[in-house]
Amino acid sequence: MADLRIAAEGDTAGGADRPLELQLEWHRRELTGYCYRMLGSAFEAEDAVQETMIRAWRGHRAFEGRAALRSWLYRIATNVCLDALNGRNNRARPMDLAGPSTVATASLSRRPEVTWIGPVPDGRVVAGSGDPAEIAAQRESVRLAFVSVLQRLAPKQRAVLILREVLGWPASEVAELLGTTVASVNSALQRARSTLAAQQPAATDPVRPMDQEQTALLARYVAAFEGYDMDGLAALLHEDATLSMPPYELWLRGHADIREWLLGPGSGCRGSRLVATTANGTPAFGQYRPSPGGGHEPWALQVIEMSAGRIVGLNSFLDTETLFPLFGLPGRLDAAPGEAPSAPSRRAPRT
Repeated sequence: MADLRIAAEGDTAGGADRPLELQLEWHRRELTGYCYRMLGSAFEAEDAVQETMIRAWRGHRAFEGRAALRSWLYRIATNVCLDALNGRNNRARPMDLAGPSTVATASLSRRPEVTWIGPVPDGRVVAGSGDPAEIAAQRESVRLAFVSVLQRLAPKQRAVLILREVLGWPASEVAELLGTTVASVNSALQRARSTLAAQQPAATDPVRPMDQEQTALLARYVAAFEGYDMDGLAALLHEDATLSMPPYELWLRGHADIREWLLGPGSGCRGSRLVATTANGTPAFGQYRPSPGGGHEPWALQVIEMSAGRIVGLNSFLDTETLFPLFGLPGRLDAAPGEAPSAPSRRAPRT
């Protein structure tokens, strides 16, 4: 496994002499990242962090500085996450649940939102500035593929792996946080590592600022998608590239099937416009499809995975009602000057 360790934000940086609410807020982003890795949902992570802050506010008088504030907050957040995970199924990606479909066999069956790992904006879980290596580690540890593997671990193993391997906590501190022994922590970590090694996610390229190769690849992707040049788009895809569309169960593998889908059942995407953002440490786009009344309306949040100069994953999340506000994306795009209203297009149903 790549070294994902994230440096700790010290309590002094949060201003120990500042009001409690400001000290708590200082830790919100890293706690959100932790809860997201635990729960696989940006919305559940934010709810968990909010509950953590409420419990910390209510219990701070009893706390009285008996441990570092950061450690205490992680103890609360861990308990909140473990409670949330108790007795429920783990979130997953479509490729975790079944084999790939073909265009001929694809069925638009959908599952509830709680089935799926969801995307998270980088700004909610990744520091906006700081050491480039540290920021790269934060991005790597929230990749969709890595979060997917985390969800396959038992909840306490998941917490141990994140605290030890991602956050770099000593085994003794993890044992104290979980109320167990160092031997138990080491055993849980060994089992978690074995699971991770057996289900190692496919490698993807880190996003490096001002990387000309990645920038050029994305520019070609946008041009091909907006121009609906499916031959050009297919040329950008790895031969084993995947396309998924939660909340639908189906997923496709291979540039030929993806091209066929976009020219067939997915042809309603013709004429789309893309607005750039970032999600899970990777490039992402808000996709807007033509609206019959003019302009463009939200259709999907595309999270792009790249490796070795090719696109290896197109992850289209269709819950735009909640995701576009989360990512700060516009509710619609106005028609360009002189743009005629589009004809109604054949669309894959939402329900």
